[in-house]
Amino acid sequence: METLFHQNGASSAPLADRMRPRTLDEFVGQKHIVGEGKLLRRAIMSDRLQSSIFFGPPGTGKTTLASIIASGTGAAFAKLNAVTSGVRELRDVIEEAEKRLKLYGQTTYLLLDECHRWSKTQSDCLLPALEKGIVRFIGSTTENPMIAMTSAIVSRCRVFQFYPLKIDDVKEALQRALTDKERGFGEKNIVMEDAAMETIASIANGDCRNAMNALELAVLTTAPDADGVIRITQQIAEESTQRKVVKCDEQLYYDMLSAFCKSLRGSDSEAALAWFARMVYAGVDPRIIARRLIAHASEDVGLANPQAMVQAVAAAQSVELIGMPEAALSLTQAILFLCESPKSNAVAVARDLAFADAENSFDEPVPVYLRDAHFGGAQKLGHGIGYKYPHDFPGHWVDQDYMPVSLMGKQYYFPGDLGPEAKIKENREKRNAMRKHPPKAD
Repeated sequence: METLFHQNGASSAPLADRMRPRTLDEFVGQKHIVGEGKLLRRAIMSDRLQSSIFFGPPGTGKTTLASIIASGTGAAFAKLNAVTSGVRELRDVIEEAEKRLKLYGQTTYLLLDECHRWSKTQSDCLLPALEKGIVRFIGSTTENPMIAMTSAIVSRCRVFQFYPLKIDDVKEALQRALTDKERGFGEKNIVMEDAAMETIASIANGDCRNAMNALELAVLTTAPDADGVIRITQQIAEESTQRKVVKCDEQLYYDMLSAFCKSLRGSDSEAALAWFARMVYAGVDPRIIARRLIAHASEDVGLANPQAMVQAVAAAQSVELIGMPEAALSLTQAILFLCESPKSNAVAVARDLAFADAENSFDEPVPVYLRDAHFGGAQKLGHGIGYKYPHDFPGHWVDQDYMPVSLMGKQYYFPGDLGPEAKIKENREKRNAMRKHPPKAD
């Protein structure tokens, strides 16, 4: 356990830590929750904040806001990390908090970093203290608490979602770091090109900590010129950032995959390619994307364009045979093919209806004329007797019941009006008409 408030202005501390905002006025971003008149700001200002969970990507101000709360409250403040702290440390915090409350009437805030890492046992240990008001809990997590945390804890907390910072927010923080003489680089003679600041702010991708790290690297590795000026050019900024950081935690992974699948279904090639590129850039296994293409080839295209399955399977084989980045071409081709194909969900509907009947209908014996007649003695059992061989009839079709008896008259497949399915629909209608006037065998 450590107190949240500690001296982080030492020269050896990283710039991002030294420049951590100390007041709400210095805090950047998250105006939807800490802007003027917003609920969280009012609760902090009036020292009435109850147990809360701060949920959002790294570098968006979750721990910083907790520090601001600590500095502005008359309550005690303790900090734990779910990765390194166990039930014993938690019980120590609760015991101390209970003593303060009884002896001095002082409330204790408990900040828990990475709170989604806590086990059910640890969460259950905290519950009584929350219910009795012994501690006010502030959990900080990059994972969706609705999914990653114990529901009993979440139900007792107010969840505040943090979003990636806007470029202007990051630039504001960078400018403050350049001019702050106490904690930043205000004592140095630094000239930073607008393009350089724009580069760092945009490539940071909403993560202020990442932007601060890039700025610090640029300043500390750039020698002053003859005039003693450290000039941060766009080239230096690009070298300091290398490449954009793309977060891809579990929740974002599923969200991007969902957006990708919906784009395929919605015939939006550009959107599907955009999500595909983001996922690959973020390190998602391309085989996962290939598997989704195969599934959607049946689920959303089906017989409206049977070649969609061929394209999807070929793309998956390309991933296995030649790997990335070359296989990205095959995946792109398959994505475009699926998006631009006529759509039909008739295959998925047919599957769902058939499987529902398989689960719920009565399992009667197979009709005798449909049973296997390829083994010795089958004829003595009557197997196959009465079966009409379709190829003996005009059009290679004959009116004959194939359905299980309890499912007679059921229809699962409803062909659409696009692509080859339109022809399938026409042929089915013709066969239905022929049932009234069946052709004779040759």
